Amino acid sequence: MTEKVTGIGGLFFRADSSKELAVWYEKHLGVSVVPSDYEQQPWMQESGPTVFAPFDKETDYFGNAKKVWMINFRVRDLDKMVAQLGDAGVEVKVDPQLYPNGRFARLYDPEGNPIELWEPQ
Repeated sequence: MTEKVTGIGGLFFRADSSKELAVWYEKHLGVSVVPSDYEQQPWMQESGPTVFAPFDKETDYFGNAKKVWMINFRVRDLDKMVAQLGDAGVEVKVDPQLYPNGRFARLYDPEGNPIELWEPQ
């Protein structure tokens, strides 16, 4: 049997203000900042589907042609998450279409990186 990876162990990317951006992700999306020592636990995600999808270089799906990555976070209740983000002043655009695999919304972090929220069906 061929060995394969078991999931995503981390997502690493460059940022202009890495500490402030990490705090934004924790405050608005609940993604814990990286622990400062090995006694602390990192962000633990729920098990579920993960899509790994390279896109064509010319895609407009990410919104900004200069951004080379986009993260998709699964959520239990898209409407509640969108309302929570809206209350915090974060602009979110909900895709009105219901897809066979669920519902989606789009937002951008303070550095303009695209984020997709997905409520699986």
